[in-house]
Amino acid sequence: MSGESKAVERETLLGYLDSQRKHVLGILDGLGEGDLRKAVLPSGWSPRDLVHHLTWSEVLWFRGAMAADRQVIDTLVAGEFGWKVPEEFSGADVLARYRQTIEQSNRVIGATAIDAVLAWWPTKMFGSGSWRLGSLREVLMHVIVDTATHAGQLDAVRELIDGRQWLVNDDRPAADH
Repeated sequence: MSGESKAVERETLLGYLDSQRKHVLGILDGLGEGDLRKAVLPSGWSPRDLVHHLTWSEVLWFRGAMAADRQVIDTLVAGEFGWKVPEEFSGADVLARYRQTIEQSNRVIGATAIDAVLAWWPTKMFGSGSWRLGSLREVLMHVIVDTATHAGQLDAVRELIDGRQWLVNDDRPAADH
């Protein structure tokens, strides 16, 4: 595959990831602090918790695994990641951090070849067994699936909160039609 084809592939995958990110942010648009903190599914997580998780997923895979950002690696190795949101973080804080993280991730993606190998592997989280992502391509596909899965969960949560639905075929809330 030529360098130009690889760049097109990277941008195509980034486009799919951006679509899922937009879905996450869009389905939560207009929710107040109480609803962002409300757990409505049996799992017990709230939209705020889930966006915090998506933020850390992007930090882990792009700044950690792909860019080997030492500060990120040290934080992840110390176990400061995942679902637990500091109580003082408002829903707006968590959403702002997700948007900022998306920008940081996009800079890493834009500066990295699609077939570049990971610069660091999170052994503490995933071990050194047979499951391992091998390139930016695989990381992008993994994060797309993770983000899309959680966007679907947020669709269910939003519909339970106030009946709002998201039309996946055109990335707009149902109320826009």
